[in-house]
Amino acid sequence: MNHRIYAMSVASVYPHYVAKAQRKGRTQAEVDEIIAWLTGYDAGSLEEPMKASFENFFAQAPAMNPARALITGVICGVRVENIEEPTMREIRYLDKLIDELAKGKAMEKILRK
Repeated sequence: MNHRIYAMSVASVYPHYVAKAQRKGRTQAEVDEIIAWLTGYDAGSLEEPMKASFENFFAQAPAMNPARALITGVICGVRVENIEEPTMREIRYLDKLIDELAKGKAMEKILRK
């Protein structure tokens, strides 16, 4: 497995998440809300935590949402619920949530409410 992604900063990928959402008429605020829901970081102050690597971003998250275990499906050709490596699973959870946002899913469903 390629571990280079673990060392990448979240901030280096974040613009791609936002652009993907915006191309489909969604907002940066919705992307931030998803990240906050997943990690427990404050949606209004993500800039500093996102400077960290993915590995540290998730390791230092204030409160990983237990409902993230409800995230299922395929992302990048892999079923997220079957990913055993914890950091990669967290990355793919985030990828899957952003994908759902871009596909027009309602926020209540994305946030597993």
